[in-house]
Amino acid sequence: MTLVEKIPTLTDAEVINLLANARRLQQSGDPRQQTAAAELLPALEEAAAQRQADRLAAAQLKRAAARKPRSVAA
Repeated sequence: MTLVEKIPTLTDAEVINLLANARRLQQSGDPRQQTAAAELLPALEEAAAQRQADRLAAAQLKRAAARKPRSVAA
């Protein structure tokens, strides 16, 4: 199993950490590390963005459920 295939099984914190490491290696790693980081970055960035969107959507649903319904004036 490749690292790209493991991304869905990683926790949010692991994805963020791996993304930070890949960005760092793309800038300061040796050529082999830069190549590996370049291959991982698109998948990691997509996973991080999707997870953030999922968290925001869940928070919005939670806030909407906690709101009291407006009373209709008679």
